[in-house]
Amino acid sequence: MTIYLHDIPLPEAKSRLDEALKATNRAGVLGIEEITLDEHALGRVLAKPIWAILSSPHYHASAMDGYAVRSESTVTASPSRPVELRISTEANYVDTGDPLPNWADAVIPIENVESVREMASSGDELVTPNIIRIRAAVTPWSHVRPLGEDIVATQLVIPAGHTLRPVDIGAIAASGHASLHVARKPRIAIIPTGSELVPVGQSVKAGDIIEYNSISLAAQVIGWGAEATRYPITVDDFDQICVRVQEAAQHHDLILLNAGSSAGSEDFSARVVEKLGELLVHGVAVRPGHPVILGMIGEKPEQIPIIGVPGYPVSAILTGEIFIEPLIARWLGRSAYVPLTIKAKLTRKVTSPAGDDDYMRLAVGRVGEQIVAAPLSRGAGVISSLVRADGITILPRGSQGLPAGSEVEVNLYRHPDEIEHTIFAIGSHDITIDILAQYLALKNRRLTSANVGSMGGLVALSRGECHLAGSHLLDPESGEYNLKYVNQILPDMPVKIIVLVGRQQGLMVAKGNPKKILSLRDLSRSEVSYVNRQSGAGTRVLLDYHLRLLAIPTVSIKGYQQEEYTHLAVAAAIASGRADCGLGIAAAAQALDLDFIPLYQERYDLIIPRRFYYDKLLEPLISILSDPDFKKTVASLPGYNTDQMGLEIL
Repeated sequence: MTIYLHDIPLPEAKSRLDEALKATNRAGVLGIEEITLDEHALGRVLAKPIWAILSSPHYHASAMDGYAVRSESTVTASPSRPVELRISTEANYVDTGDPLPNWADAVIPIENVESVREMASSGDELVTPNIIRIRAAVTPWSHVRPLGEDIVATQLVIPAGHTLRPVDIGAIAASGHASLHVARKPRIAIIPTGSELVPVGQSVKAGDIIEYNSISLAAQVIGWGAEATRYPITVDDFDQICVRVQEAAQHHDLILLNAGSSAGSEDFSARVVEKLGELLVHGVAVRPGHPVILGMIGEKPEQIPIIGVPGYPVSAILTGEIFIEPLIARWLGRSAYVPLTIKAKLTRKVTSPAGDDDYMRLAVGRVGEQIVAAPLSRGAGVISSLVRADGITILPRGSQGLPAGSEVEVNLYRHPDEIEHTIFAIGSHDITIDILAQYLALKNRRLTSANVGSMGGLVALSRGECHLAGSHLLDPESGEYNLKYVNQILPDMPVKIIVLVGRQQGLMVAKGNPKKILSLRDLSRSEVSYVNRQSGAGTRVLLDYHLRLLAIPTVSIKGYQQEEYTHLAVAAAIASGRADCGLGIAAAAQALDLDFIPLYQERYDLIIPRRFYYDKLLEPLISILSDPDFKKTVASLPGYNTDQMGLEIL
C-alpha cells in the first residue's frame, strides 16, 4: 500500500477530480424532480426554464377604484366645461383589479368624479345617481393595467440554473404554473472519525476533543443547497471506518470523511480510499487545508467522490469553500459562489509558505479614506479566527509573504455596508473591549480588534490603520500612563486620551497556588516557569519596570521568552500546565479558574485621534462610556473599577 503526501497545486487537484467526475457521468446535474409550487420551493435551483403559460394580467385590469370609460368621450372635459357621462352605457364603476368592459379603454379615479342625481318623471330625486360629471380629460389606457403589462404568454420568465427567491416563486405562479422542475439536491454523507472525539454536550476530560466539524460541514452543505447526513462518531478502527464509508456510499452522492489525513500512521482517509476505490489526490498545496484527500470509491462506472477532510476546524471549513461548494454548484446546475471583493491595505508584514496558496484570515475596516486589513491568527485549529474574520485574502504560491502596507484583494465574508459601520481597534487586549463590542452591536456598530500590545496600537495609529488603540503604558519616571508614549510616537497627531477602566494587575497561578508564588521575586526560583506577554505590551512594560526596581535579571526567569498576545492566552497557558504563572488581570484568572495574587493598580486608556473622536462612526462608543448599565457590567468584573471611565486625560 502506498501512502504519500504530495503538494499538488490546487488547479491540478481540481482538474483530477473533474476528470474523474466526467468519467462517471457526475460532472453535471445529478437528477431532475418536479415539485409543487409553494413556499418550499425557496432556494431550489431550476432545472428547466420557466416559460409563461398565461399573460399577467391576462385581461385589461383597472389599476384604481373608479369608472371605466371611453377616453374619446372625455376629450372636451375641462373645469369650466365639465362632461357628463351616463352610467352603464358610457361609464361603469370598477374596483382595483376588476376587468374593463370590452368597450372601455381608460379609468377615471373615483376622487375625480362628481355624482349627478337625476329627477324622476314624478319630480322626485332618484336615490341612485346614474350620471357622473368629470372636469378633466383622460388619455387612452390611463389607470389601466393592460393585458401582459407584467408577463406576456410564451415569454421566458426565469432561466434554468436560477436559485429561487420569494419574488421568483410569485412570478412563476403569475405566469400560470402550479409546479416546476428543479435539480435534485445532492445527498452528502459526513463521517467523523477519531477515538478522541466526544459528541457535543458530553462532559470532556484531558485528551477529549468535542466533535463539531461534522456540524459545521453539514451547515455549509445545507446552506449551499444540498442535503446532509451526519453519521455518528466512528472510532479509529480501519475496518469499522471502511464499513461506515461503504454503508454511506449506498445512498449518497458524496462522502466527506473527517479522519486522519496526514502522513502519519493513522492516515485512515487515504488507506480507506485506496482500499475502496481510487486515490486521486493526497495533499494539496493550500494552507490551511494542506492534507486534503480527493478520491473515488466503488466500482466503475458507478463510483462516487469522496473527500478526506482535514481534522483541524479551519482546514475543514476552508476545504468546504474550496472543493465542496463548487461541486454542489455543478450538481445543482448553478454557478459556483463568487464572493464580493474589496481592496485593503495590510496593517503588518506577513510571511507565507513558498510552495502553497495561503488563505489568510483578515479583520477589515475603513479608517479615514483607506480600507485596512489586520491579519488574524493563522492556526488551522483556531476556529475563532474565522468567526472574527471579515474576509480572506489568498497569497499565491511563491509569494513568501507581503510587507506592511501592501494592497491585497479580500474575499469578503460580510457585506461591504458592515465594513462601513466597523470601528477598528488595534492595541492592548482587555476584556472590557469585548464587552464594549457587545454594547456597540446594539447600536448598529461593529467593533473589531487586533491584539498587538499597547506600543503596537500606537504605531498602528501613527500609520492611520485604526480608529483607536487601547493602551496602558507606564512611564517609570513620572508614574503617568500613556502620555509620554503618545507624545513620542504620535507627536504631530491631535488625539484624545480617554480613561476606559482602572484595573488590577497581578500574578495568575494554578488553583491552590501549588508553587507558593507570592511576588515577582519568586519568578527567579528554578522550579517556577513563567509565561510572558509580547514585547511592546503594557503588561510587559509594567513587568520589566518592576523587575528593574527589584534588580531581578530577566535571564534568571525561566520562560521569560515564552510570549502570548492576550491576558486570556496567558491564563490558558497556566491552566494547561504549560507555565506556573504569568502577569495579567484578575478577570482572566477568574475566567479560567486560576488563583490571583494582586500586585499593581493601573489605568487602561483609549487613544483616539481627534478626527475620529468627533466622527459619527464613534458617537455610539463615546456615549456608551457614560452608560450606567455598561459601567455596572464592567465594575462587576474582578479587579476593575469605573470611577474615571470617560474622563479626558488629554
